[in-house]
Amino acid sequence: MDHTRKDDDDDDDMNGEVDPALKALEERQDEVLRRLYEIKATVDGLAKTVSTPDADLDASTLSRGPAESVFRGTADLDSLLGKDLGALRDIVINASPACPPLCLLVLHALLCQRYQVLSSVHVHSSVSAVPPPLLSCLGPRHIDSHARQHFQLGFTLIWKDVSELQMKFNTQSMCPIEGEANVARFLFRLLGAEPQDPVAATQMDCWIDTAVFQLSEGGSKERAAVLRSLNAALGRSAWLLGQEFSLADIVCACYVLRAGQTTSAPVNVQRWLKSCQNLGHFDCVYPLLQ
Repeated sequence: MDHTRKDDDDDDDMNGEVDPALKALEERQDEVLRRLYEIKATVDGLAKTVSTPDADLDASTLSRGPAESVFRGTADLDSLLGKDLGALRDIVINASPACPPLCLLVLHALLCQRYQVLSSVHVHSSVSAVPPPLLSCLGPRHIDSHARQHFQLGFTLIWKDVSELQMKFNTQSMCPIEGEANVARFLFRLLGAEPQDPVAATQMDCWIDTAVFQLSEGGSKERAAVLRSLNAALGRSAWLLGQEFSLADIVCACYVLRAGQTTSAPVNVQRWLKSCQNLGHFDCVYPLLQ
């Protein structure tokens, strides 16, 4: 019985309080692991800085210069829109002055870098008054605007009392396109910059729909959730689709600006907005936000 009592005492010692030396060793191990995770995060950030072209990664630190197209692909209007008969291809957009289509103005600026574009702004009789910045949102009138044969595309913006933005194109078999996002997709294809990877194309569409349905039409909680998602994505790459500026960046940036979320946006989103601004393609947008 004495031996049994001694064995029970030994078990009590083994199941009792942890040895202080062992406890201190575990605490040191936890601290080392924590510091290793911090170092890993720092190294990942440095690796991204080294492997990413400066113009894409941190355009927010670059000085402003003349706007230059970020899209290098080739686009042939005949292959995209069908063979024409020598007539100017007219794009006519009806939009409400109460909700200017900011991303379409950015795309217009990009189209002007790719093609000879005849641009004009008109006011429909359904609208009583339009602020001056909206009348000049497509830039100054072209000196050769009287000679349509000198241009490849016609881009006409009509401020009209409409509930939904609508685009009409001069192809007879083509039905009107409604919605700013859908028109933006059409115009983006004319730049020849649409992602060829189906996964990237799907991601682009998801970001566009998120901007339209949550940033524009959602409540404060939905907008906050979108900003968190943008911040997380932009913490991993310079642009929303990786290292390439795309329509996702154009649409999401314009909707963030329109929602007035710039000052309250997380740090990665603010850096990204500055990068977009430094590209020069958003210059037409800022006068309309004041």
